[in-house]
Amino acid sequence: MIVVGFQGDDADDASVVALRDELAAGRLGGVMFLKTNIKSLDAVRAMNHAFRAASPDLLPFITLDQEGGAVERLTKDVGFTEIPNAISIAANNTPEQAKAIYAKMAASIADLGFSVNFGPVADVNLNPNNQVIARFGRAFSADPDVVASYDEAFIKAHHAAGLLTALKHFPGHGSSTADSHEGFVDITQTWTDSELDPYRTMIADDVVDMVMVGHLYHAGYADKGTQTPASLSRQWITGVLREMLGFDGVVISDDLEMGAIREHYDLHDTVTLAVRAGTDVLLFSNTAKYHAGLGQEILDILLAEAKADPEFAARIEQSYARIVALKAAIR
Repeated sequence: MIVVGFQGDDADDASVVALRDELAAGRLGGVMFLKTNIKSLDAVRAMNHAFRAASPDLLPFITLDQEGGAVERLTKDVGFTEIPNAISIAANNTPEQAKAIYAKMAASIADLGFSVNFGPVADVNLNPNNQVIARFGRAFSADPDVVASYDEAFIKAHHAAGLLTALKHFPGHGSSTADSHEGFVDITQTWTDSELDPYRTMIADDVVDMVMVGHLYHAGYADKGTQTPASLSRQWITGVLREMLGFDGVVISDDLEMGAIREHYDLHDTVTLAVRAGTDVLLFSNTAKYHAGLGQEILDILLAEAKADPEFAARIEQSYARIVALKAAIR
């Protein structure tokens, strides 16, 4: 249930060795790569080989964001072939042609030993002045059906390479007027139900591995008496995503160290609220204030809460079953 970012860019770095040991001991479910972890493709391959070897029977989620365009961890600076952003891909290619482009990218990512790419973006491009989606051309279209068709091309290309994917950012970041990296994002006045349509389509088509939930607040879906963002909201995750849309796969949080969370919740509340809401995988970039023991600190919170509350323990068991089932698809 715990995926963390790390410091280091070489398999022999003390921090990377420590992470490998955490994976081997079963105290971590995976790792998150940022650009700072990537000095060369050979070094990345060596680190990922070590991470996989640490837990060969239950392979770790070895994750990165590689959408194309501005959002990518692997770049031409280290010899990786870059591709255009989503809006350019959709403007210049059919979904089948897009699938071929993503297939090449996915094969290169898989060759380096990654197991999860945090994509595709399922946001609908409703606000042309959007600071985090439209600004960087991250959404395929303003038409939910077009979004779903290109998302499926992205997903199928990754599946062919043995990689898992994560639809983002549920319930929809495309109409927002602020950036959840910076702070609280209220979508109450801008969000529309059509932003769920790509999820409806892909869940029905049974192609979804994971859904990444954003730090987005909507007054109509807030947990009673709170201003809980979707990533910590039982109404959104259990009520809408699971019960209304019928998704029973793995739910992963967006980075729980973004300003929208960090400025309003401490670590204990972040972890426990997310799990109670229905989140299976807790993603922490570990960049706000790097802490080598962060994974263990999260684990201690989970164990203490499970010991005190049988209902919380049962939630952990549900998450474990979903995660193990999904990891079986990693190659």
